[in-house]
Amino acid sequence: MTSFDDMIQGYHRFREHGWDDEVERWEQLSKGQKPQVLLIACSDSRVDPATVLDTAPGEIFVVRNVANLVPPFETGGGRHGVSAALEFAVTQLKVKEIVVMGHGSCGGVAAALSQGFKDAEPGQGGFVAKWIDLLDDAREKVVAKHGTEGGAVHELELEGVRTSLENLKTFPFVQDALNKGELKLRGAWFGIAEGDLKVMDDHGEFARA
Repeated sequence: MTSFDDMIQGYHRFREHGWDDEVERWEQLSKGQKPQVLLIACSDSRVDPATVLDTAPGEIFVVRNVANLVPPFETGGGRHGVSAALEFAVTQLKVKEIVVMGHGSCGGVAAALSQGFKDAEPGQGGFVAKWIDLLDDAREKVVAKHGTEGGAVHELELEGVRTSLENLKTFPFVQDALNKGELKLRGAWFGIAEGDLKVMDDHGEFARA
């Protein structure tokens, strides 16, 4: 297993070969960022968007959370980390695309399907249960069609992407950019075991890229 001390050694390798070899590029990046894509992905350690999509620093603005979820627009109360990043990306960075990327073997989605966090122990906080209840409606839809066994988790992974895309449209600044043709919403799913990337079409269906 990799410890932080191992990662520090990794930093030294990066500093010698990654940074030193492209000093001019890093100097340019230090003056600001102009990514064209906001990518919303899962926190899962196995699914690093920069690795999967082979991007370099400065190319994508990334938000990662449990099950790659976007909450609907709301004001007041709580801390809105995803919403704040979304607002910054759309209104300040002027990104051209927002991509919600789900993935296979997603623990957050599996928990939403099994509702395993509904009875959190006292002191745990209930944060996971409160977060993944964003998938409650999607879960009902999937269970009604597929039950809770077999490929139900995969179907909910895909439905979760669709749910987040619909929630994105509830943000006024997102809808305004969409109406002006300045922004496009995209959906994707990555299979860890297969290495396949599937992209969602305009009809909400996923096909291999």
